[in-house]
Parts: sequence; C-alpha cells; structure tokens
Amino acid sequence: MNRLADYLPILQWGRRYSRATLTNDMVAAIIVTIMLIPQSLAYAMLAGLPAEIGLYASILPLVAYAVFGTSRTLAVGPVAVVSLMTASAIGEIAAQGTPAYLAAAMLLAFLSGAMLIAMGLFRLGFVANFLSHPVISGFITASGLLIAAGQLKYLLGIPASGHTLPQIVIGIAENIGSVNLPTLILGASVLAFLYF
Repeated sequence: MNRLADYLPILQWGRRYSRATLTNDMVAAIIVTIMLIPQSLAYAMLAGLPAEIGLYASILPLVAYAVFGTSRTLAVGPVAVVSLMTASAIGEIAAQGTPAYLAAAMLLAFLSGAMLIAMGLFRLGFVANFLSHPVISGFITASGLLIAAGQLKYLLGIPASGHTLPQIVIGIAENIGSVNLPTLILGASVLAFLYF
C-alpha cells in the first residue's frame, strides 16, 4: 500500500481530508474558476486554437493533479509560455484553423503528457537542476515580450501577424494607420483600471 501511495499521493492525504478542508477547497475552487476561465480562453487563442479548447484543456489537469500531485499549494492550469511554444511547434506543420492544426495540438499534448508521466515515474525531476537560472529567466522574459507584442494588435484593433518579435512589430507598424479608436480607448481604460 505504501508503494502505491508513492505514486498516488491522494491515498495519503485523502484519509485525513476533513469537512473544514473541503470548505476551504470550495472557496479556492470558486476563486480559481473565476481566474481560470478568461485565462484559458486567452491562452487557447495564443496557441492558435479555438477559445473553447482552452476550457477543455484546463479541466483535466486539475482533476489529474488532485490524484497524482504532491503539492497542496501548486497552481495547475494552462500557461502563456506553453501556449506560445505550442503555436510555434505546430505552426510549422499545419495552418491555424484547420483540422490538421487541431490534431497536431492534441498529439503534442498527448506526447508531452506521456513524457511527463514517464519522467515522474522514473523520478527524473533532478534534471531541472541542470538548467541555469539565467537561461530560464531569459526564456521567460523573452516569452513575456513576445506575448505582450502579440496582444498589441488586439489592443489597437488592427490586423497583424507573425511568430517572431520583428515580424509582429513590422505587422503592427504596417497597419498602425488603421487603429480602431473605440477598441484602443476601451483596452487602455481596462489596462489603466487593472494597473490602479
């Protein structure tokens, strides 16, 4: 039984689960749901997938982590960097909006999950220690810049495309004369509200 509990942590903490913990978890679930719905919709669009795919992709990981996860405080769900990497990886294989693109995204998700399960079973988490902090920090910063630049077209209400920062900047510069003023005002107002 202890050997099985090493791979299924729910068998350890499930026996000590109380009514008070359930109440706290329900409050946390409501808060996470309020945050997760718009996030998952946006991240699906960032990956070049239909928005509803983000909702589907955000439900199963939460359930799976409840059974297999070891941390009681870790947030699980879609993230911008993975969405960006997904679009980059499958953008070379199929055009966005096609059934082949969706199939490639599903296959990529399946392969990624299989690799994570294999790494978990073989306790290969220590491999992450070989990634230097500057490399990870640079990757996250570059991803943040790319994501922010990619969202400017929605803020300005103009068509622009590209997978790299120079392509996105050139696309925005070419269409800057057709800025949709109501969209810009609404977007800037929402950003100002969020900032303050």
